[in-house]
Amino acid sequence: MSADATTPEHAASDDPAAPAAPSGLRSLGEALFAPVADAFVGLGDWTLFSFRATTGVFTRHHKRSEFLRACVEIGVGSFGVVAITGVFIGMVLAVQAYNQFHTIGLDTSLGAVIHMSLVRELGPVLAAVMLAGRIGTAMAAQLATMRVTEQIDALACLGVDPVKFLVAPRFLACLVMIPLLTVVADALGILGSTFIALKVFKIDGFHYWRHTANFVTLWDLFIGLSKSVVFGGVLSLICCHRGFNSRAGAEGVGRAATEGFVLSFVAVLVIDFVLGLLFNTLGNVLFPAVTSRIA
Repeated sequence: MSADATTPEHAASDDPAAPAAPSGLRSLGEALFAPVADAFVGLGDWTLFSFRATTGVFTRHHKRSEFLRACVEIGVGSFGVVAITGVFIGMVLAVQAYNQFHTIGLDTSLGAVIHMSLVRELGPVLAAVMLAGRIGTAMAAQLATMRVTEQIDALACLGVDPVKFLVAPRFLACLVMIPLLTVVADALGILGSTFIALKVFKIDGFHYWRHTANFVTLWDLFIGLSKSVVFGGVLSLICCHRGFNSRAGAEGVGRAATEGFVLSFVAVLVIDFVLGLLFNTLGNVLFPAVTSRIA
């Protein structure tokens, strides 16, 4: 080949008519779409992680003692904060809603609105948020510490699936205990709002409870408990996933705990919106008479 011969690549680059590479547009595109791509990659990784954890529930990879310990930590340890939250949320709702209902002469309907709000929405959501802050961050920090100190790698070297061994019992414990804690929040919220309505504002008790019985049904209770089961499973998987993917050092552990809580909180709100639409649609189909009566 002669010395002045050029390859097609060189010829293309030396051609003055060839368009210049749009480096600015490429950089802008990377800046805009790189976070979206990273989010989808993270979602896919979390999905695979969740599949491994949920399949571990049906195997013997985890110990029963670890499941019971997680139940005690989640249920007994969180009882006080959930109870206090439920009581004061019910009391605050009664105080804030009374003036509006009293103005239009619907004092006795106050119980139906507050109790339905507690059972369907506020009870499950607030219990999940409180547990995401107390239990979710703890699980993320524990697993992140195990990652940093190479304990998770040691389990893998011993032939044990660390996801099934460590995450499955925590996931199962959240599925079992968070609905029970939601019932506690609902019950104490109802008691708190009833105390304010009947003892402080002197609302007639007979009509107060009659309206509640007419409008708050078992379907509403089912909706709230179903949401709490989903919230518990999702927040446990998110926090455990953040712990497993922690960076090195104390800063990495703290970042994993923070990310676990923030992502769990956002996920609870998004899932609550989606499930709210789903259950409202199902309610219109299954119980059209009740829906029309409420409307």
